[in-house]
Parts: sequence; structure tokens; C-alpha cells
Amino acid sequence: MSSAVKLVFNLFKLRIGVVIALTAVAGYAVQPGAGPEAWRLAVLFLAVLVASAAAGAFNQYWEHDLDRHMRRTRARPFVTGKLARSRAWVALIAALAAGATAAAWASTNGWAAVYTLGGAVVYAIVYTVWLKRRTWWNIVIGGLAGSFAVLAGAAAVAPGLSAEAVLLAVILFLWTPPHFWSLAIAFQDDYRAAGVPMLPVVKGDAYAARAILAHAVLLVALSLALAALRPGWIYLVFAAAGGALFVREALRLVGAPSRQTAMRCFHASLAQLSLLLVGAMLDAALV
Repeated sequence: MSSAVKLVFNLFKLRIGVVIALTAVAGYAVQPGAGPEAWRLAVLFLAVLVASAAAGAFNQYWEHDLDRHMRRTRARPFVTGKLARSRAWVALIAALAAGATAAAWASTNGWAAVYTLGGAVVYAIVYTVWLKRRTWWNIVIGGLAGSFAVLAGAAAVAPGLSAEAVLLAVILFLWTPPHFWSLAIAFQDDYRAAGVPMLPVVKGDAYAARAILAHAVLLVALSLALAALRPGWIYLVFAAAGGALFVREALRLVGAPSRQTAMRCFHASLAQLSLLLVGAMLDAALV
């Protein structure tokens, strides 16, 4: 990967963006009804991806002062000076978000566009600007960003959201905190140095580990309950496998909180979400 491509990939947090865009496809998959043509779904996928990318870039633009204190983020381009931090970036980020919203509206409907923009606003403004520096509740409320992507995909099928779509959005809301708290345990020295009140910094590793386990158990229970509404056996198998992995690693984290067990839990949460989304999409396509 060339340095320019890598810079763009990291600046816009495209790895996270792709996952968020896939949650929109999963929302589309669980919403009952005849969905729009494939090309419209593809445009919505790209719209959610671009909106997420805009929010990710704004996050780095806004947090350049925090990032310089954290080993994990001190090589980001606004910190190193590879990119000049100017108002032109704010204009570009706003244009990307607006373009993504317009594309979602033109390809699907107004509600899908509202949810597409809503996810970006929650991450960029509510989480990054308002909450992150103030309270450990930052990532709890910030978890709504992923939920909005689910709702965007569901609204593309029918603006009136189904119980299945709402439940999947709740699952995504519950998934985000334990995912980031696991990372915060592993890198709590960074967060402490930057003055960011993540849960392990404020309450300690043991408390954070128990909170991670509680969230994991609840979200896994809800993910299995979703199978009773619409997705079939493929989803159920995938959700059960991913859920078992996540809960197992969360239990290990509670038993021995450390950087190693926290990173294992972090990766298990990614696996759990990936299996959940893939299962929902496979069920919609094959069953």
C-alpha cells in the first residue's frame, strides 16, 4: 500500500467505515418487505461509508491535541503535520457528509438519508465534540452512531421500522461500549495521559471488565432473540458462535484484567459482530 493510499485509508477510518456500511446492509436484510434494486442498495452502502469517513476525518481533525499524547494515535497526519489543519478540511468534511446524505436520499428515501446523516452527526459532534472529553458515558451514547446505520438500511426497504430492525439497532448500540472499553483497558495509559475519561481510567480495570461482560451477555441474548423474529438458521448459528466467543473472552477478562486479555476481548467483539452481520445477510440471500 502506497503512503498516500495508507494516509487516506487511516485518515477517513475506512476500516471502521466499511463495518458501519455493512451494518446498513444487515439492517436492509432483516427489514421485512421487498427492498429496492441492488444498485440502490449499493449507493446506500457507499453513502453510509462516505458519511462515516467524513465523521472519522473530523474526529482526527478535532482531536489532534489529544492524539499527540497517545502512542496509538500520535502518528496521525494532523499530529505529525503531514496534513495542515485548516478550515478547508472542515469544508471538505461537511461536503462529503452532505453529498452522502443527498446520495442516500436520491437512491432510496428521505428517512434513509436522515439516518445516514444522523450516524455521522452522533459520532462527529455528540461523541467527539460534546462527550469524549467530559464523561465516561461518551462511548455509551456514542454507540448510537452504529445504530443509525442499521436504521438507514432498514428504512431503504420501508420507512416504517420493523421490530427486527429496531432490535438489531439496539444490539449495535450495546455492542459499541464493550468493544471500545476493551481497547481502553489495553491502552488506558494513553487515555490517562490524554485526559480522556474512558471507563477503565475512571472506574478501574475490574469495574470495566464487569461492565464489558454485562453488555456482552445482554447483546448476545438479544442477538439470539432476533432469530425468533425474522432471520433463519444460518443467522442463528453465526450469532451463537460469535456470541459464545465474545462471552468467553469477556469472562477471561473479568478473571484476569490485563492488556492481553483486553485485546483478546476486543478482537472477539469484532468477530462476534462480523459473524452477526454476515449471518443476517446470508440468511436474507439464501434462505
